[in-house]
Amino acid sequence: MPRATDIRKGKVIDYQGNPHQVLDMQHRTQGRGSGWVQATLRNLTSGSSTQVKFGSNENIDFLMTENVQMEYSYPDGENFVFMDPETFETVEMAPDIVTEEKQKFLVPNEMYSFLMIENKPVELVLPASIALKVTESAEGVKGDTATNVLKPATLETGLVVQVPLFIKEGETIKVNTADGSYQSRA
Repeated sequence: MPRATDIRKGKVIDYQGNPHQVLDMQHRTQGRGSGWVQATLRNLTSGSSTQVKFGSNENIDFLMTENVQMEYSYPDGENFVFMDPETFETVEMAPDIVTEEKQKFLVPNEMYSFLMIENKPVELVLPASIALKVTESAEGVKGDTATNVLKPATLETGLVVQVPLFIKEGETIKVNTADGSYQSRA
């Protein structure tokens, strides 16, 4: 049986009956006695994070996970329809998997990764950045050349991002999915 010292960042464990992803872990020891593992866990069901201390000899139940690539098709009411590119089967994902903040980065016909536990999706894993088209952006004011001047731009998904003055409507830009900030032109 795996021990607490086998915990690694990114692994998924069963903690208090729910799947938890390990965000961070540190193995600590004292001068005498046994050590412990302090881990930061994110509940994949509720999304909440917690700090947990395990004894180094405590048994841990690791869950078998896999990442599955699916193509986003369209929204269907509250759900979102994705297609498996190998079998062409469509799968509806509920809003608890495709959360509101992740919906802003969904572009039709783009590939997205899902964390699966026992063939059941538990989380949409966004790429580090995504290319989105600018649908609305104000013109830069002539003479406004102070460094790092930004203007708001509305993207094809409805996301509003602060972009440099030289970005115009119709251009495609790269957006950081972690914080929704402009990265560069695509």
